[in-house]
Amino acid sequence: MNSETIVNLIKDWRGALLLVLVIGSLVGIYLAPPNPEKGLEGNLQFGLDLEGGSWLQMEFQSVVVTYSTSGSVEDLIDNLQTDLETDVTQIDADHLEIRKGVSRAELEPIFAASDASIVAYQKGVSQPTADDVKRILNEKVNALGMQDARINLLTPTGSEYPQYVRIELAGVDMATAQEIVGKQGMFEIRIQTTGNATEHVIYGDQITSVGVPQKDPRNQDWSVAFSLTDAGAQAFQKAAIEHGAVNNPESHFLVMLLDNETVYSAPLNQKLAAELRSGPVRSLSASTGLGDAGLEDAMELEIHLRAGALPVDVEVVGSGSVPAALGEQFKTVVLLAGVLALLAVGVMVYLRYREPTIVIPMLAVNVSEIIILLGIARFIQQLDLASIAGLIAVVGTGIDQLVIITDEVLHEGRVPSPSLYMKRYARALGIIAASVATVVIAMFPLALMDLSTLRGFAIITILGAMVGILVTRPAYGKIIMAILSK
Repeated sequence: MNSETIVNLIKDWRGALLLVLVIGSLVGIYLAPPNPEKGLEGNLQFGLDLEGGSWLQMEFQSVVVTYSTSGSVEDLIDNLQTDLETDVTQIDADHLEIRKGVSRAELEPIFAASDASIVAYQKGVSQPTADDVKRILNEKVNALGMQDARINLLTPTGSEYPQYVRIELAGVDMATAQEIVGKQGMFEIRIQTTGNATEHVIYGDQITSVGVPQKDPRNQDWSVAFSLTDAGAQAFQKAAIEHGAVNNPESHFLVMLLDNETVYSAPLNQKLAAELRSGPVRSLSASTGLGDAGLEDAMELEIHLRAGALPVDVEVVGSGSVPAALGEQFKTVVLLAGVLALLAVGVMVYLRYREPTIVIPMLAVNVSEIIILLGIARFIQQLDLASIAGLIAVVGTGIDQLVIITDEVLHEGRVPSPSLYMKRYARALGIIAASVATVVIAMFPLALMDLSTLRGFAIITILGAMVGILVTRPAYGKIIMAILSK
């Protein structure tokens, strides 16, 4: 192609879109921000398969029970909490979450004594509890500056309740991974005395329970309720009286710290100050504000009040690690496999057409598609072995579709008229669109499921199919038209 043809292709919206996306992807990978230390890797995120690291799979020590009762649900919950010494929460009218790994045989006598019976029994936790666990683990990982982490909830087939959580930490050894999961932070509540000075009141071990964020129906404020031990409530009352907070609450802030970092600060409530004058108060509530911002702050405060502890115990049932040296070796092998796949495809296409002016644009469009996919993955997806397999699959299916377009528009090796070309090109795109729809429908369930070994493959495959039908196939159609017209 001469320079005039190239200019015309760039001016066409299909060629211009392809060029802009390729340049934007390269900027995202290498220049936003610049990362010269990683060389060709740029800003791409690699999973532990290629980076090295550790993974833990943990089982929730909790069960969900479907029940029926002729008595009081409150009495049933109280009996369960007393006999099992654990938290019990009501999911809905027919389901209880018992946050302890107990068998059905252990539960039946307690239910029978409360005029209730067990209808169904499943291991696992409710979805809100599972979401809390994932949120707390994310908070821990982010607080330590570990961005290359993947946390997935796993639900066994036939169950509606998550039973496992899997955490993958690229570049982290096994001992550190276990410490991240099990470590609780140092939580402290202090009270403002004079000026900016504060005085210690209680530590996190004096907090007995933490509620979920609730919205006040009167003023629409979000808040988090929590309870103190008797000793904690007495220490809180003593500090409030001693420093004058009960008389002038607006001038005395309560400051909450996690690992010496302030996570909440607000003046003492007038109503609470009045209650503290007459005696200790065990049940407290921290207000975080209105709207989505207030809800987000309340959710974070709930985690901090728990001092990073998970709402339900977990037991490690599986673990593994990939040494960093082995991860680097995998990267080399994967890169070699990708290059060989591209070369093999190029050879087969050349043997079919015997025409470099067709083969080179095909490979160039295929490479540009991979660059665009990597540019998107840089923001949304870690690259593990499954994702790389998806990229290699995109190379093969992409060339297949370009061959369909080329074969359709050629007739016995001759160039068709422009009107006939457009008809055949439209027919080829129709065939490809049906193929893309099939791929997306087949991969979509895998992309939504928390199966970490397959999800990356599904996401990359779907993205490849969409980028192909929306960007690279139309661009190739314009390019091959220009080539055939010569």
